[in-house]
Amino acid sequence: MLSRTAASLYWMGRYMERAEFTTRLIEATIRLGSLSARSGTDEAWKSALAVVGATGPVGAAGESLGAFSARRHLALSKDNPSSIRSCLERARDNARAARNVLTQEVWEAVNRAWLIIRDRTSPGGTRATLSLVEDLKAETRGFEGALARMLRSEAYWFMRLGSVIERGDNTARLLDVKYYLLLPEGEQVGGTLDRDQWMTILQIVSGQTAYRVIYKQPLKPWLVADLLIYRRELPRSLAASAAETVSLLGEFGSRSGRQGEADRLARRRLGRLESGNIDALIQRGLHESLQRLVEENAMLDRTVAKQFRFP
Repeated sequence: MLSRTAASLYWMGRYMERAEFTTRLIEATIRLGSLSARSGTDEAWKSALAVVGATGPVGAAGESLGAFSARRHLALSKDNPSSIRSCLERARDNARAARNVLTQEVWEAVNRAWLIIRDRTSPGGTRATLSLVEDLKAETRGFEGALARMLRSEAYWFMRLGSVIERGDNTARLLDVKYYLLLPEGEQVGGTLDRDQWMTILQIVSGQTAYRVIYKQPLKPWLVADLLIYRRELPRSLAASAAETVSLLGEFGSRSGRQGEADRLARRRLGRLESGNIDALIQRGLHESLQRLVEENAMLDRTVAKQFRFP
């Protein structure tokens, strides 16, 4: 496979995963905001923007940050590279570049998602935004389903590799923002708002049922962190993403007979996650540890690009 095509597939996987994550983030923040006072709502949207690393002005000139401007920036902004619109546009561009190795189902799922948002200039009110979110969630689920039905070949492996590397980054950032930024000053740790925020984190990663099944006890923040970092049973956990990354890189190695620095880095990361535990991680500093995981994920991304000679 041409390295140019491989890069398009990899980045299509990353952008579709990022679009889905941002969609879930918007939905969860709306629902969290409905439980908070006005100041709590604004803090929730600031944190949502921090999760995706949104920088620069969010609203129009003279417009203060609020729920509407934050929703518009996350969903529709052409200037925000992590907005749903930007991600779907780039995913579609990459899909067109690799069209000859995609199934019709995969192409149509990406294209339909883009058409839903292409001509939107405003997210509308809360109900309109939630309706848009539901439509986009349906199409991103359609993409995942179409991808799952593809032949297990290089095209599938590159798309899936992009997805799981993006997923690990998203989960680490989400957990770090909750731990480090989300609870407003003066709010009680373990209070109602704190519990609502942790439940929102679980909602974003589809982890509410998993938490109840695995831990069988009331919500505790350190157990949510354990679930999102170490439990491979949860597909969006860091451990699950790390394990699948090793497996996918192994498929390339089996095909070519060669492995490289990306394989070694991915195995080292998985080994540390498999041998770690949440108590030791918290003692070392959860924020610092999550920051290292984000940096390590970025290094893995660069190493994958170098190993497969992405342009």
